[in-house]
Amino acid sequence: MNFYIAIDDTDNIGTAGTGEILENLIVELSDKFETSFSRVTRHQLLVHKDIKYTSHNSSMCSSAFVDTSIIPFIIDHSIEFLTKNCAEGSDPGLCIVDIDKVNDNGVEKIKKWGSDAKRNVLCKKDAYLLAKETGIHLSEHGGTGDGIIGALAGIGLRLSGNDGRFKGKFDLDVKNGFIKVRDILLSPSIDIVTTECGSKLSPDDEVFITDKLKTILKDHKSVLMIRKNKEGHWENLSRKELKVY
Repeated sequence: MNFYIAIDDTDNIGTAGTGEILENLIVELSDKFETSFSRVTRHQLLVHKDIKYTSHNSSMCSSAFVDTSIIPFIIDHSIEFLTKNCAEGSDPGLCIVDIDKVNDNGVEKIKKWGSDAKRNVLCKKDAYLLAKETGIHLSEHGGTGDGIIGALAGIGLRLSGNDGRFKGKFDLDVKNGFIKVRDILLSPSIDIVTTECGSKLSPDDEVFITDKLKTILKDHKSVLMIRKNKEGHWENLSRKELKVY
């Protein structure tokens, strides 16, 4: 992917969530600019008394391959969309990166910003300084504009390839609760089935499906995490168990 877009702090209690807003935005961008965006990933940031957030303090990110020449138009359309669709009283931030124009050192600094946002309270001034240094787009669109901190963090964490959960859940055609790994991998939403310690299953191994399936971002792939249950069967991790990602 050469293009990344992330938003944060666009919602309030009782309004469309930030993930839904980004999904709606990339649908419009896909139609208008005839490109295909990746599924949205949710990235958990630090929860702290000095950080304003709606419920969980998470940032949302998506990516695509686009012609560099249309990125300024994507930025303009995204700003217009957020201005119209963000909740009253929210503090929206938008970050858009043409990764082909950021050198390796800049990419590492963006990744570090993302990891720091999971552990420390960061500030807008430093976010803008990093955006200027790396040549990326960072803008605020209401309220305090503190959403730029999380939006930039969302890009960094997505670039790391090892953070976050893919938004949404889906079903598979499961009989009697079990499904073979080879059939799981027929889903375009799942790249790998692996244990928590990183061991891959064989195509003929069976997994007991216990919950709506969700995947995480690991090694830049959409990964279904599984473990052994009390009966000794492989079983997918529940939504609650995946919150650590």
